Formats: sequence, structure tokens, C-alpha cells
Amino acid sequence: MDARVPVLAAQLLLIERELRTLGWWQAQPPNDQALSSQQPFCVDTLAFEQWLQWIFLPRMKQLIEAGAALPGVCGIQPMAEQVYGGEAAKARVLIKLLGEFDQLLSGAT
Repeated sequence: MDARVPVLAAQLLLIERELRTLGWWQAQPPNDQALSSQQPFCVDTLAFEQWLQWIFLPRMKQLIEAGAALPGVCGIQPMAEQVYGGEAAKARVLIKLLGEFDQLLSGAT
């Protein structure tokens, strides 16, 4: 088992908790068409926080639970910084958590 798995799983929970704290967690998923976008981060159909909730978190959890190979890099923090540039103070903790996730995947300390 990849030694990063427990820490990555905990980080995913922290990201989910922060989305809930910010009030950006949704009870109902977007429609199937929105979820099947071929654009990076589903930028044409989803808000970034929707992409985190409905695409990123479930996929990462699936990889971890299946014991599948994890990506070596992620690069989520730069996207979050771009998306939330105008709300950087509000999204500060979420951006930090995403950066920590990026670092965990890449093995950077």
C-alpha cells in the first residue's frame, strides 16, 4: 500500500469539510450532461467547487479505495487560486488544503 494513502484520505475529508463550511457543498448533483464535460475541470458546465465535490473528490476516493496507482502530480491549487482570486480571503483555507493535497501527491514537503 502507498504510504501516502492515509494522509491523502484525511486531506480529502478536510477539503470536503471546508467546502461544507463555506456553504459550497450541494445536496443535489448537477445533471449528467454537466458532469460529462470533456473540458478540464468541467469549466464549461460546473463551478469549480462543484467539480471538486462531484468529480475530484469521488475520483480520488475511488483510486484510494481501489488501491490504484495515484497520480504523481495534481495541480489543483493553481486552478483554485485563479478561480477564487476575487474571493481569496474567503477561500484561503480551501486553497491551502488543495495545495497541501498537491504536495502530498507529488511527494514534496
